[in-house]
Amino acid sequence: MRYLALCCSFLLLLEVSCSPTEEPSQETTATSIPNRDSIRTQVVKNWDDVLKSWYPRSLDTTHGGYLANWTYDWEMAPQQNKMIVTQARHLWTTSKVLKDEPQNPLYQQATELGFRFLKDKMWDAKQGGFYWLVNREGQPIFNGEGKYKRIYGQAFGVYALAAYAQVNNSEEVLNFAKEAFLWLEDNAHDKENKGYYSVVFQDGTPLTQDKQIRQNLPVSWMYKEQNAGIHLMEAFTELYRVWPDSLVRDRLVEILHLVRDTMVNERGHLTLFFTEDWQPISYADSSQSAREANYGIDHVSFGHDIETAFLMLDASEVLGNFEYDETLKVAKQLVDHTLRTGFDPARSGIYQRGYYLNLPQDSTVSIIDSEKDWWSQAEGLNTLLIFTNLFPEDERYPRRFSRLWKYTRTYMIDHGHGGWYNLGLDVTPDSRISPKGQAWKGNYHNGRTLMALKKNL
Repeated sequence: MRYLALCCSFLLLLEVSCSPTEEPSQETTATSIPNRDSIRTQVVKNWDDVLKSWYPRSLDTTHGGYLANWTYDWEMAPQQNKMIVTQARHLWTTSKVLKDEPQNPLYQQATELGFRFLKDKMWDAKQGGFYWLVNREGQPIFNGEGKYKRIYGQAFGVYALAAYAQVNNSEEVLNFAKEAFLWLEDNAHDKENKGYYSVVFQDGTPLTQDKQIRQNLPVSWMYKEQNAGIHLMEAFTELYRVWPDSLVRDRLVEILHLVRDTMVNERGHLTLFFTEDWQPISYADSSQSAREANYGIDHVSFGHDIETAFLMLDASEVLGNFEYDETLKVAKQLVDHTLRTGFDPARSGIYQRGYYLNLPQDSTVSIIDSEKDWWSQAEGLNTLLIFTNLFPEDERYPRRFSRLWKYTRTYMIDHGHGGWYNLGLDVTPDSRISPKGQAWKGNYHNGRTLMALKKNL
């Protein structure tokens, strides 16, 4: 075993030493991606491997829903609490697979298990809304974050139900998706300032700033957040596909405007948190120690930026190319800013976090977290392929796409055990023994990307 481990370490070092430090030498013409056919073959194989890694392994046929927690070599972890985000993302992924393979009994079973668990266990039958966390059997956990209902989780519930409604024609599924959307409308929508509160109590009452302070809760909970906003936009986009209701359209237009015109700032990246009346939260004018203490709510999130570019375009398109040119302009700003500031120039890969000081002479981003998480690489691949097709004369997009795929295949995909590592091995080699699955890591980001690449390459 020690000999095998040493061999694996040697191979990894060999890969690192041979990684390119410059752009590929192949001449790139309009719409061309270096090694396009080879990449597509690799994508198809990896998507098949990802699905086999997760299903049927993650199906909880005893209690319903999905088992989320897995070791690096796919042994089931003893603790199996179930969070709404994870459960909903699995239902979304399996619904998309079922859409392509409607007669596949595995994904018929997988989607039904997920839907029933969301409806019978994760939905609060008395007060409405999805619980944030339940145990494996489906009993709500009201400790910690479980005391509240986070709108980020509600968004993914709507997203999953809308996807399932596209492959299951029963009124029950669509009606549940409508109910989840209308619960958000009645409880979390800010009718005065627009957008949505980030956290509500179990009965749906918004957690406003004064209540947050009195209860000594995380400071970010009193703010409106970019992350909930972009995923509400994503959820309403999916819902509008199956239920083109006027109120859904109004809320989708509203959240698209907020993301595009308020959350994306003049530098071309997303501001992460805002007051209730949409004033940005920034610590750039504070001391270095204050900035560092608040990096969690004030930084450049490269993965979210490049993901949001895709989500805005998707929203515009489902609305009939609503304000498409303006939306594309801002989406391109997000992508180009990420290309300039958030990519590793040596081996490629998207960094986690950067930071600007609020000084006139400071026009560069300092990288404050050089780790490269799995979901950012996935979202980068998806968006870069889209921009390759949108801007065929701009050679940056196909070249960066090709390099990012090579990076992902080398440092992010586990070719031995299956699945993707949590963090790129070039910066975080210990990630090879990190869990393959946990509450925040399933297969939604890389699944969506692999499906898109398989279709569009």
